[in-house]
Amino acid sequence: MFYTYVLQCIDTKRGRNKFYIGSSENLKNRVDGHLTKSNETTKSFDKIKLVYYEACLNKKDALVREKQLKTGFGRGYIKRRLLNYLTKRA
Repeated sequence: MFYTYVLQCIDTKRGRNKFYIGSSENLKNRVDGHLTKSNETTKSFDKIKLVYYEACLNKKDALVREKQLKTGFGRGYIKRRLLNYLTKRA
């Protein structure tokens, strides 16, 4: 299986809150890498949480989905998909 995933990244000191979107064949190891600050893009955030993922049977399909989610429409999709989660945490 190949996974496309979304992390919610929060930096409480700077007041930043963003979604990080990626893909991986081994979701657990990839998320653990983010949590242990092994990834340059997310290591400045003090809170990182896996909030969404999708599974694909093909690597190319997972990469295409990652690119889709990184567009404005894709980020809107994520916000709509996680609406109850995001409003409960606000």
